[in-house]
Amino acid sequence: MNAGKLGGNAVTYRPKQQLVDGFFIIKNKEQVDERIFTMLDLKFLRENPEIVKKNIQNKFQDSKLPLVDEVIELDKQHRAAMQEADELRMSRNRASKQIGGLMAKGDKEGAEELKKIVAQGAARLAELSTLEDELAEKIRVIMMTIPNIIDPSVPIGRDDSENVEVERFGDPVVPDFDIPYHTDIMENLSGLDLDSARRVAGNGFYYLMGDIARLHSAVISYARDFMIDRGFTYCVPPFMIRSNVVTGVMSFAEMDAMMYKIEGEDLYLIGTSEHSMIGKFIDTIIPEAELPHTLTSYSPCFRKEKGAHGLEERGVYRIHQFEKQEMIVVCKPEDSPMWFEKLWKNTVDLFRSLDIPVRTLECCSGDLADLKVKSLDVEAWSPRQKKYFEVGSCSNLGDAQARRLKMRVVGESGKYLPHTLNNTVVAPPRMLIAFLENNLNEDGSVNIPVALRPYMGGKEKIVPSK
Repeated sequence: MNAGKLGGNAVTYRPKQQLVDGFFIIKNKEQVDERIFTMLDLKFLRENPEIVKKNIQNKFQDSKLPLVDEVIELDKQHRAAMQEADELRMSRNRASKQIGGLMAKGDKEGAEELKKIVAQGAARLAELSTLEDELAEKIRVIMMTIPNIIDPSVPIGRDDSENVEVERFGDPVVPDFDIPYHTDIMENLSGLDLDSARRVAGNGFYYLMGDIARLHSAVISYARDFMIDRGFTYCVPPFMIRSNVVTGVMSFAEMDAMMYKIEGEDLYLIGTSEHSMIGKFIDTIIPEAELPHTLTSYSPCFRKEKGAHGLEERGVYRIHQFEKQEMIVVCKPEDSPMWFEKLWKNTVDLFRSLDIPVRTLECCSGDLADLKVKSLDVEAWSPRQKKYFEVGSCSNLGDAQARRLKMRVVGESGKYLPHTLNNTVVAPPRMLIAFLENNLNEDGSVNIPVALRPYMGGKEKIVPSK
């Protein structure tokens, strides 16, 4: 048996789990349950209820603890109904043969008696079919809210204030002149118009103008080519997705906090291209030889961003519409730890190529969305605030999205669920805040790093027009 640590308590996992680089990898290539696709393996919950409960406690979601016993009882009823139905079908098949034999012998009376028994069995089968569907739906709804098992390496903490710094890249610098708020920098460069945007669309929107708009596009184009050079396939996905994709890629809580619904349509605006990129594989069987799928995608993103936010999250920091370059990977379970490391390093390398110091933070248990196994944030240095702030997030979701979207891989040893990962390459205009602050000169001009100059028409500097 493989053993590991989950929140400080020793636990034992099934033989079909393997510890790889700190990750517990479920490697079940024998059978994929085709009936109830949820976030967590129902068989795993049935066999390891205490592990699931401990995981819920480690995520500080104690209100969900009773759901474990509830779903176990519903599962017991569901399997009992299935067994009774199977026995009735076998009995019906036997009776059908006997009826034929009795009719051949001329025993019509005996045949009619058996037909009555078969009819009673048919009525009970109809009841059981309805019961199976009802129980399966109840199980599915509950299982969609029970969080995925976090990786043993994840630090236990209540919220993002308990995330753990891992490593810093580049030397943070605070210049000997005052750095203005990011909206003032942009406006001084004639590059931002918030007033017009409020009149047109309300708060949380913006007009980028002139060289700032060009810089925005340059960063996106540079990020696209950066990822293509690292072997990723470039994609432009649909910017709207159906509800079955939404519930396949994210939790109900995330969906309510983020997604905009298109009135009268079964369509939602995407909050990130990861949603439609992972959705690309919904209800598909992927030949193992095709793995890994490594994709980088561009899209606009739309988010509700509910709740009040502080001064540092105003301007163009927390907004309803922005653009992003994303990376996603679909791979074999045993390869996901390796891809997790590669993905966040891509973001670090991109920011360092633009002279922006960054650090990585290990997300604690309470800061992980329910589908995530492990997550690492990349934060950029803000000379104005004299601290780091989030510019990207790298996540391993294990097989949770694959299970919910009915993604399967077929290989020599049978069908199994792949792992999915995603990471932000770059997301302006938030990223522009870090870029402008770290490349600002005392006279208000902004230096253009060498890597970006080909995308800026050869410009070495953006200069205030006034």
